Amino acid sequence: MKIWLDGRLADKADARLSVFDHGTLYGDGVFEGIRVYSGKIFECQAHVERLFASAAKVRLTIPYTRQQIVEAMQQTLAANAMTDGYIRLVVTRGEGTLGLSPFKCPRGSVFVIADQIELYPREMYDRGMPVIVARTRRTSPTMLDPSVKSLNYLNNIMAKLEALDAGVGEAIMLNDRGEVSEATGDNIFIIKGGGVLTPPVSAGILQGVTRRVVMELCAAAGIDCREQTILPAELYAADECFLTGTAAEVIPVTKIDNRPIASGEVGPISRRLIKAFYEFIRR
Repeated sequence: MKIWLDGRLADKADARLSVFDHGTLYGDGVFEGIRVYSGKIFECQAHVERLFASAAKVRLTIPYTRQQIVEAMQQTLAANAMTDGYIRLVVTRGEGTLGLSPFKCPRGSVFVIADQIELYPREMYDRGMPVIVARTRRTSPTMLDPSVKSLNYLNNIMAKLEALDAGVGEAIMLNDRGEVSEATGDNIFIIKGGGVLTPPVSAGILQGVTRRVVMELCAAAGIDCREQTILPAELYAADECFLTGTAAEVIPVTKIDNRPIASGEVGPISRRLIKAFYEFIRR
């Protein structure tokens, strides 16, 4: 496997960051996870723009242009002969000194990994997935802007551990007001009375690229889709539920906290949107 690291391709065993990199020491950095379908980087511009926006919000200078970042991803795909897979694009604060000050890091570091990823068993995409509502709350927007896709995922990891301890693959996180926010790595949608609902940005969510695509697919299909505050009780009372994410794609949820969603089967609107999503990525 070849890794693109700061302007050069290196073997996996030789792709190394300094132990003094603030990405390692403090989780100081930003990233994007991006799918590749038939050699095409999925929603490439949207992901690159979000990366630069995240970096700007934490005052991290990316030492490459947008076009150079795109070329780095393309070089990594070519070096690994990959046409379908997953890119992890990471920008760290770079090597510095012990201590929090980012001004002791003269230059950020960038690396690109092109590999395969499968978050959930494939059969769950047909039969649906059980999840739980985590006790761990989503980091409040008053603490960290949720639009920053940062390297510090400990909050999400603690909720993920709750899911794994419960024997399920994912956990839904509430915000500090007790409203539904998002899953540990995915956005959430519910369906009620034929309409599709998803939490608003004010709920503390990351505005997912796949989330936006699915909302656009709803509009194209004439399905009412709105951002709306969702309470836990509304999850249990939903007709259908699904999650979206670049790695997860679109996956139906059929059970929450061991309670079946409606009949416990994947519903018709979920199936319709999953089909529309796969048609969209094959264009």
